[in-house]
Amino acid sequence: MRRHYGAAAMPLLVLLSLPFLASLVAATVPTRARNWSALLAGLTALACAVVTTLHFPAIARGEVLRQRFEWVPSLGLALELRLDGFAWMFCMLVLGIGTLVVLYARYYLSAEDPAPRFFAFFLAFMGAMVGVVLAGNLLQLAFFWELTSLFSFLLIGYWHHRKDAQRGARMALTVTGAGGLCLLAGLLVLGHIVGTYDLDTVLASGARVRAHALYPVALGLILLGAFTKSAQFPFHFWLPHAMAAPTPVSAYLHSATMVKAGVFLLARLWPVLSGTESWFWLVGGAGLVTLLLCGYLALFQNDLKGLLAYSTLSHLGLITLLLGLNSPLAAVAAVFHIMNHATFKASLFMAAGIIDHESGTRDIRRLSGLFRLMPITATLAMVASAAMAGVPLLNGFLSKEMFFAETVFLQASPLVEWGLPVAAALAGVFSVAYSLRFTVNVFFGPSCAGEVPRVPHEPPRWMRVPVDLLVLVCIVVGVIPEASVGRFLEAASRPVVGGTLPAYSLAVWHGFNLPLLMSLVALAGGALLYLLLRRQQGRGRALTAPLVGRADGKRLFEWGLARLARAGRWTRLNLLGAGLQLQLLALVLVTLAFAWSALRGGVGTGDRPLLPFAPAFAVLWCIGGASAVGAAWQAKYHRLAALMLAGVSGMASCITFIWFSAPDLALTQLTVEVVTTVLLLLGLRWLPAREPVRGVFNPRTLRRARVRRLRDLAVAVAAGSGMAVLAYAVATRNFAQSLSPFFLERSLPEGGGRNVVNVMLVDFRGFDTFGEGVVLALVALTVYALLRRFRPAPETLTLTPQQQALPPDLQTDLLNPRHARDTAVGYLMVPAVLVRLLLPVTGVLAVYFFLRGHNEPGGGFVAGLVMSLGVVLQYIVSGTEWVEAHLHIRPRRLIAVGLLLVLGTGAGSFVAGYPLLTSHTWHLDLPVLGELHLASALFFDLGVFSLVVGSTLFILVALAHQSVRAHRRPEGE
Repeated sequence: MRRHYGAAAMPLLVLLSLPFLASLVAATVPTRARNWSALLAGLTALACAVVTTLHFPAIARGEVLRQRFEWVPSLGLALELRLDGFAWMFCMLVLGIGTLVVLYARYYLSAEDPAPRFFAFFLAFMGAMVGVVLAGNLLQLAFFWELTSLFSFLLIGYWHHRKDAQRGARMALTVTGAGGLCLLAGLLVLGHIVGTYDLDTVLASGARVRAHALYPVALGLILLGAFTKSAQFPFHFWLPHAMAAPTPVSAYLHSATMVKAGVFLLARLWPVLSGTESWFWLVGGAGLVTLLLCGYLALFQNDLKGLLAYSTLSHLGLITLLLGLNSPLAAVAAVFHIMNHATFKASLFMAAGIIDHESGTRDIRRLSGLFRLMPITATLAMVASAAMAGVPLLNGFLSKEMFFAETVFLQASPLVEWGLPVAAALAGVFSVAYSLRFTVNVFFGPSCAGEVPRVPHEPPRWMRVPVDLLVLVCIVVGVIPEASVGRFLEAASRPVVGGTLPAYSLAVWHGFNLPLLMSLVALAGGALLYLLLRRQQGRGRALTAPLVGRADGKRLFEWGLARLARAGRWTRLNLLGAGLQLQLLALVLVTLAFAWSALRGGVGTGDRPLLPFAPAFAVLWCIGGASAVGAAWQAKYHRLAALMLAGVSGMASCITFIWFSAPDLALTQLTVEVVTTVLLLLGLRWLPAREPVRGVFNPRTLRRARVRRLRDLAVAVAAGSGMAVLAYAVATRNFAQSLSPFFLERSLPEGGGRNVVNVMLVDFRGFDTFGEGVVLALVALTVYALLRRFRPAPETLTLTPQQQALPPDLQTDLLNPRHARDTAVGYLMVPAVLVRLLLPVTGVLAVYFFLRGHNEPGGGFVAGLVMSLGVVLQYIVSGTEWVEAHLHIRPRRLIAVGLLLVLGTGAGSFVAGYPLLTSHTWHLDLPVLGELHLASALFFDLGVFSLVVGSTLFILVALAHQSVRAHRRPEGE
């Protein structure tokens, strides 16, 4: 199989990115512009389908189109897109049927439904499915796999006001999300076995994988992911409950996406994992049970979509069974049935949606005689049902004949050789019976015009066009299969079987043989079974599934969720409700236990020579240690004194960094200390006042308090000693054995800066910095969300004798509860005008630190803290109204701008063909300024600056409760 690289592969990125971009655009469309959102979604899907079609000549020649974007080359991480024949077929199903579903949804959704939100979710789900299909890397496949679960959750729960939609969406997300985690673990094991996550290498390593000791582990985990996604037994229960979704969603999920992702994965990894007894019994067994059980349950469904849901499960079981037979010809039959099932199942769901849309009900017991009221829709639905039942001259008949042939000519144990054909024929009987129930009960018999909420009639013409086209495909493929679908099936099957196709024929007539006899038995037996069921229903007996009618996976699922909720409630009450002090104690003890287990063999100090003893340094740390002990002691009596002593310890750390020639760390520590002090000062205001100690304590209470203090002292000493030992070990290790020389040597030539610390943050470890920035933004938003509605209880303010000496206007402000907290500190301690003068000073200082950060101590983080400190002082001394009126600072917008700058800087290098967050430098020769050195890391650092300023202000202002916008408008900034 040849690979193809180059410009022809460039549209692969378009196939992946265009649905996501269109989804973002659709989300911004006004709710009433349903036509525009539908047009956007339809044109997007159609354009991607056309681009995919244009690739078929290369795919038919056996080429593999690839596109690779390096991300972290040293770790082998890259965005890799790969299009072979099997991926091409699935892309055509996802995009082609997606185009028809968009057209159908335009007329299905009512005027009250927010259509732009629907199409935004729909396009994002389409993009996630395309990502699964085009993934050329196992980890990338797992990422998009989870995205399909997330967006299907949003689509299933689209009608979020309905309880059944909420439950169905939650059940689907829980089951498929848990399976996705198992799949990720399995793919990690598979990548470990092969030594890479590259899909081409993995597909070529089948013998190595099957012979490895970890093969059963990888197989079991991967099958859990595939079975949960495709709702194979015992995970089949979630799919029928997803029928609460709008019918366009159901048609799309069942025909081309979501549940087809599981069988896609089984077929994609067939060359690697198949060929063993474990594969045969696990995959074949799950497929056989699902085929029979769900086909049997479909007979007793009274909801049209419920019947189709169980029929989907049964046909997915058929595909899974074929893939589990370890036969290349069975794998080809599975691919063929994937194509056929997509066409007739999508058309059936759309027909069911039309019936529901025009009559107001999906209850089979209330529907009858619709052929006279909507003859065109009835004819189309009957043809699609016949294809599902395997009637000759329709596409479903051909793939089911291939299935029967594979069960008949299988060479295995006598029980399998005899039992499997019988089971296949029985599944065919079920398929014919529930297909007849779908058509005869609904379209024939007395008219139901007066028994349903609305008088049934034909739908709008364009709503029926997708069904027309899909049914036409069923007929054309059934009549002339080789001419219509032969080349497509050959191209799609070749990668599944490993490159060499077995001999097969798509002829309609193969003569009288055992598979044909099985088809005739299925048709006759299905008709008899349907008549028997209808006779029971005619006698007034309710149709219930004997033997398995009471077995409901939903009950087991909800029982498990209830037990998990009870366990979580117990944990919250017994662990989280014990108080913050005990939680911190447990956290420190667990950390100490893990650290001891990892270092019990010794820390391994180095042989680096020590510096001579410095009395000044010893005195410094004596002062710092005494201040720390004093802070712990004073916390019991005077909180402000404790905070001041803690600041002295922090200053000792700053001086220590300067002592060891680390000005960057010292500068960062200094700014963090100042901001933290302000943060704690604001937090101290909300703590309850200490009450004087009265009465006589119980001796047992005093003993417990003493034991608790001794326990806390022991834990603190252990943790501090451990950190001291680790610090000593790091400080004494050999400098040449560390990573420091690597950064020192490459900082200037590769990072374009002499400040190694800053270059590391914005270049070498830029992705870590980006992650830390995201975490900081999330923390700020969380603090604001938690405190936005918290307000202290109303209090009566009185003036002290010193305050009574102030001017009357100042006394009025101090007596105003809204202004008292904002202005008291400023008027009584520092004149506000002097603090306002600090704002331009801190602004200039922040700019200075920011611009010099790439070559001298400084950077965006330090500059952001300095700028935040200047603004917070204005909040403290001038109040919110003055700051809002004069500074116009919006912390939330600063956070958004910072994230966009950081992400845009990283994506810019990625789009240009370089690894993510690769820095680039320019040397500009300007007329007046002369030569100017400019690095792309400057914009990254600017994003860090904006993130730090916005997040810090958000946290501090939320703690201070000084946001007027939070009082007036909850969504304020």
